Amino acid sequence: METITVETIVHAPIGKVWSFWTEPKYIIQWNNASDDWHTPKSENDVYIGGKFLSRMEAKDGSSGFDFAGEYTTVDKNTLIEYRLNDGRKVKVSFVSKENETKITETFEAENMHSLEMQKSGWQAILDNFKKYVEGNGGSSIQKITPHLWFNKEAREAAVFYTSLFENSKVKNITTITGTPSGDCDVVMFDLSGQEFMAISGGIDFKFNPSISFFVVFDNEEKIDEVWKKLEGGGKVLMPYKAYPWAHKYGWLEDKYGLSWQLSWSEYHKVEQKITPLLMFTKDVAGKTKEAIGRYTGIFPNSKVEVVVPYNKEDGDKEGFIKHSRFTLCGQSFMAMDSSLPHDFTFSETLSFIVSCDTQEEIDYYWEKLSAVPEAEQCGWLKDKYGVSWQIVPSVMNEMMTSGDKEKIARVTQAFLKMKKFDIEDLKKMYKG
Repeated sequence: METITVETIVHAPIGKVWSFWTEPKYIIQWNNASDDWHTPKSENDVYIGGKFLSRMEAKDGSSGFDFAGEYTTVDKNTLIEYRLNDGRKVKVSFVSKENETKITETFEAENMHSLEMQKSGWQAILDNFKKYVEGNGGSSIQKITPHLWFNKEAREAAVFYTSLFENSKVKNITTITGTPSGDCDVVMFDLSGQEFMAISGGIDFKFNPSISFFVVFDNEEKIDEVWKKLEGGGKVLMPYKAYPWAHKYGWLEDKYGLSWQLSWSEYHKVEQKITPLLMFTKDVAGKTKEAIGRYTGIFPNSKVEVVVPYNKEDGDKEGFIKHSRFTLCGQSFMAMDSSLPHDFTFSETLSFIVSCDTQEEIDYYWEKLSAVPEAEQCGWLKDKYGVSWQIVPSVMNEMMTSGDKEKIARVTQAFLKMKKFDIEDLKKMYKG
């Protein structure tokens, strides 16, 4: 059986390339050889023995087929081998150098089409992948990731949360050692296709309602189910019932203290299922409008979408913001003011990781956001409103999920001594 090889060089770090190659939410965006075809569905379990399936169809519905098989070799960021359902073997290698990745695909040819046509089709899909990652794909990467600080429950909480929502899974668990809090579990997980990270960092911080997650539903059965599970062991902040703006809505703290707002209404037009909502209280009450203007001025692909102030009848200070919605790097956020006598405000318990490809990008966000010098540590900073951010090189994901305990320990000891991260120093420690 003859083999065919296609290849390309993608100008992006291997961590990003691997994610785009293996995660279904990205596969459906690039897996087509021409504009009149698409991939409406993708399933992918990236481990030896794991199955994959991408449904490839003509957009006019005239034809389609399942590209499916089973993985025989998986070496993260380096090599994938699989066997298609028709028995043919495929090998995909990834060679990383600085901020570019060479991809080489070698596959056994089939007998229905000419070798030239097969090579052309596979090369076209590979070229489309390159274009997506380097161009339009940039706006689809989750640039900003919510980071949750638990005492010891990060693993347990991630498993619980991923059981609540479709298209959710725990992606990676790494234990870092030698930190001021001792050994810490770092957990990466997806909820409805959105990335989250959690750490078992100790008792230093506790959740409060200053940042909650607003979750939209399209049916009563599902919202009832999720509310019931989140309510167990938790605390209701606003009763779960019908409101003028929703068929059903409720606000609660779950058993770990994390705040959720659940809403079912045909008025919701937000494509993003889970949206962080920032509530400006105490000394920063009344700063919502200013803050979202500042944030959308700092992050690219950002805009203010909706700003609704309180009026005299709303029970809060007139002119303060009752509701707002805005995007940062294409991701949805919400924010509001509250002048009520709350005993909480923003804290490190819930921060936002900003993934950066270059040192210049790290320097930019650090300069634009950091406003509390004493809070600068290990890539963390606080902005002028007290919101915590982590400005982190994207290559850190590759480093900390490599599975090499010695490399992870070296990188950990290096970043614990840093305030603002230095990519080159981290790379040197990783390489040893």
